[in-house]
Amino acid sequence: MSSSSESPVFRRFFSSLGPGLVTGAADDDPSGISTYSVAGATFGYLPLWTALASFPLMAAVQLMCARLGMVTGLGLAGVIRRRYSRWVLWGSCALLIVANVINIAADLGGMAEATQMVTGAPVALSVPLYGVVIVSLLMWSSYRTIARVFKWLTLVLLAYVVTAFVAHVDWREALYMTLVPHVEWSRSFFSVLVAILGTTISPYLFFWQAAQEVEEERAIGRNLAKRRGATREELAACRTDVMTGMFASNAIMYFIILTTAATLHAHGQTSITTAREAAEALRPLAGAGAYWLFTLGLIGTGILAVPVLAGSCAYAIAEAAAWRGSLNRKPRNARKFYMVLAVSMALGVALNYAGLNAIALLFTTAVINGVLAPPLILIVLLLTGDRAVMGDAVNSRPLAVFGWLAFVVMVVAALGLAFAS
Repeated sequence: MSSSSESPVFRRFFSSLGPGLVTGAADDDPSGISTYSVAGATFGYLPLWTALASFPLMAAVQLMCARLGMVTGLGLAGVIRRRYSRWVLWGSCALLIVANVINIAADLGGMAEATQMVTGAPVALSVPLYGVVIVSLLMWSSYRTIARVFKWLTLVLLAYVVTAFVAHVDWREALYMTLVPHVEWSRSFFSVLVAILGTTISPYLFFWQAAQEVEEERAIGRNLAKRRGATREELAACRTDVMTGMFASNAIMYFIILTTAATLHAHGQTSITTAREAAEALRPLAGAGAYWLFTLGLIGTGILAVPVLAGSCAYAIAEAAAWRGSLNRKPRNARKFYMVLAVSMALGVALNYAGLNAIALLFTTAVINGVLAPPLILIVLLLTGDRAVMGDAVNSRPLAVFGWLAFVVMVVAALGLAFAS
């Protein structure tokens, strides 16, 4: 086949990538990197099956959120406001804000601790500095610009892929653990399982995905009436975008667990408490430069993810209160929206002065997301299965099955954490 016949296919494929790919990149945030590192260091190859098993579940939930935004022309909170009572609306927003503020705190703390590792800059100074820089960039630039620049830093995470082929991986055991799920009935295992599910199927991504699909429509000048509904071609492009973003996210997750299992766990380092210990997983590839690689990866993913966390808070509250607000508007035209964003960031910064260990907080954040996600998944399932909301674009049977499976798996994992000894 000639290159001329291939190029239109590739052009169509890459032109369809947008919010889903950015969401997938933001999913591998500092909390995710730390959670996967803890999983690999603590249990070795055993958790590898979770990367394979969670992919269809997270893809289904994110695809439902994306379709909801495309078909209704509203964000998730906007649809909840129109369909359900105020207690459901504000209860959903409360779950989101609690999870997000803690997540912002953890991500900023992780970025600051990694920065201290290579520069010596005090964490107490770096945390507010990162917070101010991110808020300033969002107010005077745009998230699209930030994502365009800093997404290249996230490519540093590919170092985990390369390291897997440099370190002495037991590929036979790794493949076995990938394809044959193993579960340990212990509190430590279920905490890791809930954390992995919580950092891959996170509440903030539900609100963000739907809001960004709406922003894509606004960007081409469509008002609410014109945004409602979606063609078969638009839904197909959305599916390609979301599936690609989620696959990329889970591939990185798999290799972080694999690399930390082959390096840290294999050498008896089964407990990670500092950024320096987590960075050691990259030593077979980068030697002393492992700390720099780890820091650049953490900063890149943090600068992508923290605006998503704060932005999803702002989108949710603005939609719930029927305010006008968007990251594509200037602060003077969306004061309340940016006020919510700034307050979310300020609360996240303040939490870092509670004396909590950064790596422990990053992991705990993932557990909190895992516990708070099921009620929001249930709401998404009910909305996207409702013909009054979605018309003919209600969930297909496979999409509904995987969506309900995600809900059940996360509930069972949370119950396992509650009752395991």
